[in-house]
Amino acid sequence: MSTQMNMVEKILARASGQSNVSANDYVMANIDMALVPEAIFKLRSVLIKAGIDEKEVKAWDPEKVVVVIDHRVPPTSVDNARTQKVSRDYVPNLKIKHFYDVFPGVCHQIMVEKGHALPGQLIVGADSHTTTYGALNVASTGIGVSEMAYVIQTGELWFRVPETINFEINGKLADQVYSKDIILYIAGKYGTDIAQYKAIEWTGSVIDDISVAARLTMGNMSVELGAKFGIFKADQKTLDYLKDRTDKEFQPVESDLGANYAEKYLINASEIEPQVAMPHTVGNVKGISEMEDIEINQAVIASCCHGRIEDMEIAAKILKGKKVHPGVRFYVAPASWMEYKEALDRGILSTLVDSGVMIGNPACGFCTGIQGVLAAGERCISASPRNFKGRMGSNEAEIFLASPATVAVSALRGKISDPREVL
Repeated sequence: MSTQMNMVEKILARASGQSNVSANDYVMANIDMALVPEAIFKLRSVLIKAGIDEKEVKAWDPEKVVVVIDHRVPPTSVDNARTQKVSRDYVPNLKIKHFYDVFPGVCHQIMVEKGHALPGQLIVGADSHTTTYGALNVASTGIGVSEMAYVIQTGELWFRVPETINFEINGKLADQVYSKDIILYIAGKYGTDIAQYKAIEWTGSVIDDISVAARLTMGNMSVELGAKFGIFKADQKTLDYLKDRTDKEFQPVESDLGANYAEKYLINASEIEPQVAMPHTVGNVKGISEMEDIEINQAVIASCCHGRIEDMEIAAKILKGKKVHPGVRFYVAPASWMEYKEALDRGILSTLVDSGVMIGNPACGFCTGIQGVLAAGERCISASPRNFKGRMGSNEAEIFLASPATVAVSALRGKISDPREVL
């Protein structure tokens, strides 16, 4: 057995109390943090069906569980309101310390914003986009509600140590090309199962250059490539991001020289143009120069994938002094109220509103067909992570995925457009 380990192997070794693990080993690992979105009401149902007296159930460590109500905010039906009330009433029974009701924002943004995700940790969440925190050198992954019930009770979970693939992104991103374009380019070129039950290690000069927010987008969409984990090394940008968010100690990990990788891929970022994922899969990707004119009815910048300050700022720069096309509904929802407040204070939201953008509250609705629902025959271009059929409304609607820049320019022109032609 090799003693050289990559980042995910080191985290799983530490969490399982072993000095060394290798791909395909099975380990029982201690969980550092667990995220439960508003689906905590489902967790309660699982426990009841298992015959466990809910009065006897307590979180294994009240400091290590985070509950966020974010998917249907504000509630859009009596049923939504009821399930949120069940969750709200159930949290005190579990003695959970970190409960965020409807105000703060999208769960994955809250996890990083509030300092709950720290380098070197192993984190699980009852939501597939838990891979987001890999941007902060975290081994984080989504799990099912039944698994989460076990984690809440015991604080541990078994894992098969995944093989790791390395994507080394070098060169220089062209103007109006962003980390979202890198992810879509890879999905289009290699397919959405390239990392099926594998870890992705993101490295290279481009990764070093991009912001933490841009890395969060890539960590988030690592799961769209099939990845169990998508992880970045912790650099000075990571430490600066965390500086005012936590006073807890943490131990970043780096891959050893000679660590094992199932595959390595070299990507020249200079060759990547703005990318668009066509309906109805993330891997159905075209470069913007390959596309014919496609008219749109709606544009969205929101979700756990985007909706951060730099995303809104990109849109504001494109739209400043101009008006959204009269045939387009353009929705922007900041990822959290902290991001909302900063965008408000800096005049970013004023610029967007003056241009005809509708500002939504921080929540998951615009990504998941709860707000901004599409009718049959409508098309939406969105800076969100998924474009599956029916995700935003009608099964007969079409969703296209792109960077915030491409989304904003398309909203301006009323058709999917190249952001390089505007700026």
